[in-house]
Amino acid sequence: MKQRHNKNHILLAALLLSLVLFAGCAQQETDSVDYAAAENWAYHETERTDTAADVFFVCPTVYAGAEDAENMPLVDADAKADFLGATNMEKGIYDADSRFFAPYYRQASLYIYSLPENERTTALSAAYEDIKDAFEYYLANDNDGRPIILAGFSQGGDLVLRLLQDYFDDDALADQLVACYAIGWRVTEDQLAEHPHMRFATGEADTGVIVSFNSEAPEVTDSLVIPSGSKTLAINPLNWRTDSIPADKSQNLGACFTDYDGNITEEIPQLTGAYIDDQRGALKVPDVSPEDYPAGLSIFSDGIYHLYDYQFFYRNLQDNVATRLNAYLAETVQKQPPDHQSALLKEKGSCACVVQRQLHRDPADPHILIHIYNNIYIYIYS
Repeated sequence: MKQRHNKNHILLAALLLSLVLFAGCAQQETDSVDYAAAENWAYHETERTDTAADVFFVCPTVYAGAEDAENMPLVDADAKADFLGATNMEKGIYDADSRFFAPYYRQASLYIYSLPENERTTALSAAYEDIKDAFEYYLANDNDGRPIILAGFSQGGDLVLRLLQDYFDDDALADQLVACYAIGWRVTEDQLAEHPHMRFATGEADTGVIVSFNSEAPEVTDSLVIPSGSKTLAINPLNWRTDSIPADKSQNLGACFTDYDGNITEEIPQLTGAYIDDQRGALKVPDVSPEDYPAGLSIFSDGIYHLYDYQFFYRNLQDNVATRLNAYLAETVQKQPPDHQSALLKEKGSCACVVQRQLHRDPADPHILIHIYNNIYIYIYS
């Protein structure tokens, strides 16, 4: 087992080295970022036309920082390269049937997570200002009413939860939300009580909900993300339950370890099972060891599998994104009044169509939403 994962640990070591190298080269930028400029997007896939939805993705922390460099400078080409690489490592979970939007932003550095939580506010607020600007640009210029999947990991998970809190209390925008994947960050009952439009997932196919979990070994009782004595909400990515009923590793469709180009360098089916600790809300991962999967960062102790949150459950997450999107599109059809419901179903590659409700519109109409699922084209007229 240890030898099999050497290449993954080499990649991890390279990432950590790059974090250290970045620490001394930052300068604080105070002007707003111009998201009309292509250079300020890691991905801005407006050219894709064969997709059903959009993913707005927020990258996790890749910048080490220092006491005088709490946010990543966008003028740092090396930092942006690592940012793009970290984004690529997760992109394949989300983008099979969606356009992908991922803004560069002046993210809070790894350094700030070594500080007490009340001292992180300034750096994280600055990061969020960029994300808000990027999201508002995307809504105004790119979205055009398409379904939205919010997705982020770690700091990215924190920031997409802030977007959900601040923007999706608007009913029209809430109706566009497929799901918010906030992996590797906590979600509390108090947050949901304070913001009733924020709902946590209860199963594998509900929509407009938060999907979140934090992985750790069974013996862990304290972490940066879930401090001792606190509790987060979680859903198990193997059985899609929110209670403590365990999922056996046979339900794990595949752990995938990816490189900076997004290539899967190793895939291990049935790597581990998982269950939710009903005291902490953490996702306990019983079938791997900290020796084989080290914490990797000084802010985490052994047994905290934060760096592997999405890697351990890659194929299950990938499958779930498709499941929730398909459920969302089915709900969209059902919500339409009868004279606006039109779904044309045809087998991929075939010209034969079955019209369930006739609308006299050209199938080339630009207001058609096209969803491709299990080799079936579904055209939904808006």
